[in-house]
Amino acid sequence: MSVVAGDLRRMWALLELSRWRVVVAIAWGVLALGSGLGLAALAAWLIARAWQMPPVLDLSIAVVTVRALGISRGLARYLERLATHDVALRAMATARTTVYRTLAGSDFWLRRPAGSRSGDEGAGRSGDAGPLRRGDLLVRIGSDIDDLGAVVVRVFVPVAVAAVLSAAAIGLLATISVAAAAILAGALGLSGILAPWLSAKAAREAERAVRTDRAEFTAQALTVLDHAAELRVAGRLDAALDAAAKAARRAVAAEDKAAAHSAWSAAATPLSIGVSVLGALLIGITLYGPSGGAPGAMTPMALTVLVLLPLSAFEAVGPLPAAAQSLTTARAALHRLIRLDTRANEAGGHSAPTLENRLSQQLPEIPAGRRIAVVGPSGAGKSTLLMMWAGLFDTPRTGVTYFAEDAHLFGTSVLENLRVARGDVTEDEAETALRTVGLGDWLDSLPEGVHTDLIGGAATVSGGQRRRILLARALVSPARVLLLDEPTEHLEAEAGADLLCALLDADSGLVDPDRTVVVVTHQLPPGNRADVIVRLDASAQVTADLIDREVPTSAHREIPLPTR
Repeated sequence: MSVVAGDLRRMWALLELSRWRVVVAIAWGVLALGSGLGLAALAAWLIARAWQMPPVLDLSIAVVTVRALGISRGLARYLERLATHDVALRAMATARTTVYRTLAGSDFWLRRPAGSRSGDEGAGRSGDAGPLRRGDLLVRIGSDIDDLGAVVVRVFVPVAVAAVLSAAAIGLLATISVAAAAILAGALGLSGILAPWLSAKAAREAERAVRTDRAEFTAQALTVLDHAAELRVAGRLDAALDAAAKAARRAVAAEDKAAAHSAWSAAATPLSIGVSVLGALLIGITLYGPSGGAPGAMTPMALTVLVLLPLSAFEAVGPLPAAAQSLTTARAALHRLIRLDTRANEAGGHSAPTLENRLSQQLPEIPAGRRIAVVGPSGAGKSTLLMMWAGLFDTPRTGVTYFAEDAHLFGTSVLENLRVARGDVTEDEAETALRTVGLGDWLDSLPEGVHTDLIGGAATVSGGQRRRILLARALVSPARVLLLDEPTEHLEAEAGADLLCALLDADSGLVDPDRTVVVVTHQLPPGNRADVIVRLDASAQVTADLIDREVPTSAHREIPLPTR
């Protein structure tokens, strides 16, 4: 029990729940189900009282109250749903932000564990010990966060409401018959404790058996969707499809196997209702006896309330089996997120010098200059250097934006793809940026200009067109420092060299001369006008040369690097 309580505290902390918002949601839930409980009791009283055929005016207050309770029940239920989902959505947004920051602040996702191969069958099946794939991360920031957010809607609020309403129903029934109240308490315990326990047991079995296969299916499906062409060429597409299909079949089989306990859990609530109503009826008949209705004996109204009230009391505990399932699923999601955070922290605090640390010791800041070229062989750390300058490993730096070589093109209009960098980009600004990077003819061929949808995203355009669109996105961004990773890759050699020279020339007009441009490239074209050239070798050693154009006899002088 203490373990569950500890997990609940961790969930509360990760979701950063607002106490008063949760209390407001619980209050609306109590009012909604309390209106239903009062409605059942008052309606039972009204039916029995009307049977005695009193003057109509004697029933007017009860009739009006029944109507008021009927209205308040629906209204309070709506407000409870509104408040509960407001809390849950806020909490999920907070949790996702925390997870994103944790991932962004660590470099464990940049490094592959020794001996792991992305093509190994079953790699990462557990999602914990193996290398994290895109599908695994998608599960963490997607369904795992959703499972945590569901705790607010399906656990915290329903359990609190059920506790309050159960106590109220038992207390109200005890004023009529203590024995009937005791039976109701036992039946509510069966429905509110035993049924959720069975439900949680079924959920644990399903979670252990299903979650791994679901994560595997997600990872395999993403692999097929992202790399279908490469897999087909390699002759492994059918194998990848079979792996995804097998994972899906295993998940379905595990769910079927775990359904037995869920069936018993579902049967517990109607069984409890039947026992409670039958017990209340027998006790009521005994108490009513032959003298029922006489002065000093049980009234017909009390007998009716005694029998009908338990039916409404179970409305509060009905959601508890589902709450137990949600809690079990959320606890498993919490543990996966905690392991993810632990892995990120271990990576961030690893004693071995990482590539980022080695680079930051040599060149922690962007060298002075308006146009900077970064050159070096593949794997030397050029992209890592730009990401470090952008602050992506610790605190993002204001006005410094890193534009990755594999940045995403969305399946929306060309204009909206440019607005990823700045949301208020106008049509004219978008057209100007596209023509500036050499996409004028392509833009003229589009049926709706910048409003043409790129159905399929990057698959709609060629590799060179994609790079130019991404460069146009960088041009319209508000950043004062543009860190461009391989902006001319996949372009024709001559066109790429011309574009690279324009990027490295502050007077070319391609980029405002007041903005700083840092470009990563494998081949620096001759005749470029870069102010600084940063060179990385295969061992991640950095040298930076300042190009002094005012001294023709001495073209280069080395910038002294800090030593630590």
